[in-house]
Amino acid sequence: MKLIRIFALVITVTLCPHQNYSQTLEFNNPIAEQRADPWVYKTDDGVYYLTATVPEYNQIVIRKSNSINGLKEAQEKVVWHKHKQGVMGHHIWAPELHWIDGKWYIYFAAGGAENIWNIRMWALSNSSKDPMEGEWTEEGQIITQRESFSLDATTFQHKGKRYLIWAQNVRGGKHGTALVLSEMKTPTSLTGPEVILTEPEFSWEKIKYHVNEGPAVIKNNGRIFVTYSASATNHNYCVGLLWIDEKADLLDASNWHKSPGPVFYTDEDLQRYGPGHNSFTTSEEGKTTIMIYHARDYKEILGHELSDKNRATRARVVEWTERGFPDFMQKNAD
Repeated sequence: MKLIRIFALVITVTLCPHQNYSQTLEFNNPIAEQRADPWVYKTDDGVYYLTATVPEYNQIVIRKSNSINGLKEAQEKVVWHKHKQGVMGHHIWAPELHWIDGKWYIYFAAGGAENIWNIRMWALSNSSKDPMEGEWTEEGQIITQRESFSLDATTFQHKGKRYLIWAQNVRGGKHGTALVLSEMKTPTSLTGPEVILTEPEFSWEKIKYHVNEGPAVIKNNGRIFVTYSASATNHNYCVGLLWIDEKADLLDASNWHKSPGPVFYTDEDLQRYGPGHNSFTTSEEGKTTIMIYHARDYKEILGHELSDKNRATRARVVEWTERGFPDFMQKNAD
């Protein structure tokens, strides 16, 4: 496996942004209390759907609104519940909602009822026009070449092909998770090859746990960017960045570049702790990039961080530098 090339350029474009940028949109944050790993899908007619991990880890919920702020008070519907036995019986994590070829799909992670850490990726489908209506069908597990701990699947299209990126333990044991990319044969199956894009290598990716997870894709100015989250899900959780030229071969790992430092992270002055596991959407007028993510407003956690319920969904503006890189506005309050 070729090593990912690392460029210090990202430090310049993300830590030294143009000073005339301003966050003009205001969000009524948090837009969803006790909702982690948030995913927002915006339809062509301007409807926003939000799904996220619930703290009980036992079901998948969706809410809808015609505005991002409207998601805060929108009625939430449970569209699927965990199994009482067997697979998909525990740790229902990080659902993502996608409209693909005239059908809705939800990708999510789940452990077994009897083996809660045997976590794999699963899919649901729904042919209804509105994902809050109709019936959700279990499509089964998304099978990967490695049969190991895997989660956080996200999908995107590029040049007529559909791809999946997910987090997986690729080294065995306690090596944590890497991000893996594959072309898709169908919305629920892969063709391979499965290419490792990034593994935890820097100190900020390996605090308590060695983690690269929660990928999210956004395109701009001839590049494809992938944000991801690193380290334990406490105040050390943070966002890293990968990118590639859109003309390059996505399945050649050497074409991908990686930021040597996090691009969005805890800011105690702003009481923003452990930001991460984001998705991207646009503002109502469709011109402004919006980052949807979770964070806590306090640092100290009693017990294990996964038992703490108060990761909340937030929204913030992402600006773009003159070089076409995302600026996550680290010093701006939400």
